[in-house]
Amino acid sequence: MKVLVQRVKQASVAVAEETVSAIAKGFLVFVGVEKEDGEKEAEFLAKKISNLRIFEDADGKMNLSIKDIKGECLIVSQFTLAGDTSRGNRPGFETAARPEKAKPLYEFFSECVRSEGIPVQNGIFQADMQVSLINDGPVTFLLEK
Repeated sequence: MKVLVQRVKQASVAVAEETVSAIAKGFLVFVGVEKEDGEKEAEFLAKKISNLRIFEDADGKMNLSIKDIKGECLIVSQFTLAGDTSRGNRPGFETAARPEKAKPLYEFFSECVRSEGIPVQNGIFQADMQVSLINDGPVTFLLEK
């Protein structure tokens, strides 16, 4: 499982030009589920994100978590994170989980983040989404398990 975490001042998801989810300060999290992933990986990454200290404290140091700042998460499925670009110019998706496995694991991951006490909004699985954000920093991390 791969998650791309972006610290944002705000973020939203639209489908067919209609906003379906939006958050203020917090994380925009893109989730890529791979074939070998399970609940163990989802739980690990949810806990990692919940405690990741990448918000600035009063001294300007990255020392606060999303819990500390009472931030929100917008979690969006993104199977292209499982893309392999090591051969040729067209990505391969052999390692990406099929939708029937990926969707429940994506939903489980979102619930794990919620269980950490963080408000969560979601994109719509397999929809053609338009994601808007104001990246804060920019600060972006790729986490894998």
